[in-house]
Amino acid sequence: MLRGRRVLGEDGIRPREVGVVDGRVTAVRPLGANLPGDRVVQLAEDETLISGLVDAHVHVNEPGRTDWEGFASATRAAAAGGVTTIVDMPLNSVPSTVNGPALEYKRLVARSQVFVDVGFWGGAVPGNRTDLRDLHDAGVFGFKCFLLHSGVGEFAPLTPDGLEDHLRELTRFGGMLIVHAEDARTIDRAPRPAGARYERFLASRPREAENLAVAEVVERTRRTGGRAHVLHLSSADALPAIRSAKHDGLDLTAETCPHYLTLQAEDVPDGATAYKCCPPIREADNRDQLWEGLLDGTIDYIASDHSPAPLELKDLPGGDFGIAWGGISSVQLGLPVVWTEARRRGIGLERVVEWMSARPATRTGMRRKGRLAEGYDADLAVFAPEETFVVEAARLHHRNPLTPYEGRTLSGVVHRTFVRGTEVDHENPRGRLISRGEA
Repeated sequence: MLRGRRVLGEDGIRPREVGVVDGRVTAVRPLGANLPGDRVVQLAEDETLISGLVDAHVHVNEPGRTDWEGFASATRAAAAGGVTTIVDMPLNSVPSTVNGPALEYKRLVARSQVFVDVGFWGGAVPGNRTDLRDLHDAGVFGFKCFLLHSGVGEFAPLTPDGLEDHLRELTRFGGMLIVHAEDARTIDRAPRPAGARYERFLASRPREAENLAVAEVVERTRRTGGRAHVLHLSSADALPAIRSAKHDGLDLTAETCPHYLTLQAEDVPDGATAYKCCPPIREADNRDQLWEGLLDGTIDYIASDHSPAPLELKDLPGGDFGIAWGGISSVQLGLPVVWTEARRRGIGLERVVEWMSARPATRTGMRRKGRLAEGYDADLAVFAPEETFVVEAARLHHRNPLTPYEGRTLSGVVHRTFVRGTEVDHENPRGRLISRGEA
């Protein structure tokens, strides 16, 4: 039994009691109902009980690149940030999750290590159309593709026609294609990134590359009647195309990331490769428009795109944006990062949790995740929204201690995390591997 003055349920934050039996929420009642419980957790006055977050975009990288990240470190970090479910990307592990044996191997490696519940995306690459149905039947939540080089040689991109072919195949059994949407030809024509100037790196990944690729995804979704999702949207210029597609009834959604909502290109120091990600962090006006896209529903949810790498791959001594690996480690910090900025903009915690829990759970087809409600898994976080802390990379749980949020003061501290009613102790991995249709 969990009791507190501030419990975020289906109708907002209210004084409530929450009963949990066998890992499920069995009762949500007004505080004072005195529901019986073998164990009672009493929230402090400054704590809010929220649904555990669902982070649908995490690169764990194990097996094959475990020095970048691994299931134990990634899921410890997730739990520390109030994330109770992650969905792992099909790259940068080796092998990539592009066929049944690769998925089984990844599950075998992960099974005994996870501190939160973990699902998996499959990959859509040239030559694996015949593997898609087997991966779908094995429980992946959908299929990721790139429209330009992925950064690793073993995960090749699709052409626009290849994207359409894979989408058409997925319509046969209701699979969803999730797309890294940047146009390869536009980026090939852009200035080359080199040196320490962030401005030059930003010019190498122009908004037009995203805008064209998103338009291509919309058109191919329209032709096939498929299900598609735009990953890590950074260009606000693409919002009208997504909005129009939704108005026309296409089964299309989009996500953005904490770094696009909180950081701005104007503040990125030259040589600060901790900020490098693809697509890039853009200007302040663009950031403001992304918030507008969230508020009006054009952008469906927020995901971390946790994409870590060893420190040497970030070229910290040289600070060369052309050399450094692109990726930001943020699975532990997503909630306080977004909450700090949302609060500054007058946006309530209810909306933040909706964007980071309920909506990703719904889009990925998780039927028992993402809500603090009867019948749902008791995935919960005890969150102190008024408490502040200063980010120290060395104190975070992900494997390589680097973050662009180093030294920032953030609002919101996760005090405790429960996965299916059991508190995460960061020593005993009790998470489960989950499949589409079963979670």
